[in-house]
Amino acid sequence: METLRQILSPDFLLRNSIYTSVIIGLSCPLVGVFFVMRRLVFMGVALPQISSTGVAIALSLPMWLGFNLAGHGSHSVHTLAFTGSITFTLTAILVLAFLQRRGHGHPDGRLGTAYVVAASLSILLLSKNPYGEIGWLDMLKGDVIAISDFDLVLTASTLTLVLAVLGLFHKELLMVSFDRELAIILRKNVVFWDILLYLLIGLTVSMAVLSVGPLTAFGFLLIPALMAHLFARNMRQFTVLASLTGGAVAFLGFWLSYQYDFPVGPTDVVVLGVLYAIAWIVARVI
Repeated sequence: METLRQILSPDFLLRNSIYTSVIIGLSCPLVGVFFVMRRLVFMGVALPQISSTGVAIALSLPMWLGFNLAGHGSHSVHTLAFTGSITFTLTAILVLAFLQRRGHGHPDGRLGTAYVVAASLSILLLSKNPYGEIGWLDMLKGDVIAISDFDLVLTASTLTLVLAVLGLFHKELLMVSFDRELAIILRKNVVFWDILLYLLIGLTVSMAVLSVGPLTAFGFLLIPALMAHLFARNMRQFTVLASLTGGAVAFLGFWLSYQYDFPVGPTDVVVLGVLYAIAWIVARVI
């Protein structure tokens, strides 16, 4: 209980880290439900890693051009990383969605290839980047320890915007994802709503990767949604249960990692995995 009291204290040294973890835990599952509904689980695996490749390339560009990132503030570096992340994420979503729509080749094979190549390229780029070796390799492993006030505000503001748009246009996004034929019959602009959803997914994935790394981002995108899907009876229950599960696990994972000196991200994912296994057994019994 002493550890819990320290974490909940307003003067807690790592308060920005736990705030960010909980925000990511609450927000990512709300986007993850669309991955589950559209049967795009493998895309949920690949996108965070592709986003991290965008971060790696963006951080490597100044070095290739002869500039030194060490002389710039953390705000500029974070903005540069976010630009690379969102650019690669949105491009990947649009390309993969276009190829899937055309129905050529093997979608799972494309996603698997994108994931493994992106993961390897990220590590190679950052291993040759002096700035990347200082902190970004730890970030890609999910070691959430130092998050500035600027990073916290940027993450909270961006994800609040995403959640507001999801709430405002939930009916349209749900119809396009769940029953495209009905949406077409009702003369809904399917392409527009698809693009809006991809934009929201891209923003969420980019912010999650920048804050907690691709491994943790993937865990919160999919596992809470998969757990909620076992018990939810309607879409409202599905989304609310997934979000609350993600937020609760984010707090619990941070508590355990602080108590036992584990990396935050992997702890979160392991807790999610254990809870998913328990939920699956309970769902089969009841």
